Amino acid sequence: QAQLVESGGGLVQPGGSLRLSCAASGIIFTFYHMNWYRQAPGKQRELVAGITNGGITNYPDSVKGRFTISRNNAQNTVDLQMSSLKPEDTAVYYCNARHIVRPRQDYWGQGTQVTVSS
Repeated sequence: QAQLVESGGGLVQPGGSLRLSCAASGIIFTFYHMNWYRQAPGKQRELVAGITNGGITNYPDSVKGRFTISRNNAQNTVDLQMSSLKPEDTAVYYCNARHIVRPRQDYWGQGTQVTVSS
């Protein structure tokens, strides 16, 4: 059974940094693209970073240059390093695993809260 567990959220001041981690189990990790999404109150869930099974990354303009996604295929983990955080980055952050050829095999973590505030 697939399971994604996020960790590393918390409260940080504007301009600060935070690192989120996601541990995957129950899947063949290298068969999945991995993504981080976020959802702020009253807003739709949005993609903030993605990394293919081959290590190609993509980011929306809103976080490009501030966020970095990385994966460790030996440990079945994917991390999101966030820097220069802004209050508008406040949201619940979710880890997502999407099969490379079967997109219906799509799994989500429970989410971790990130709050950027002074």
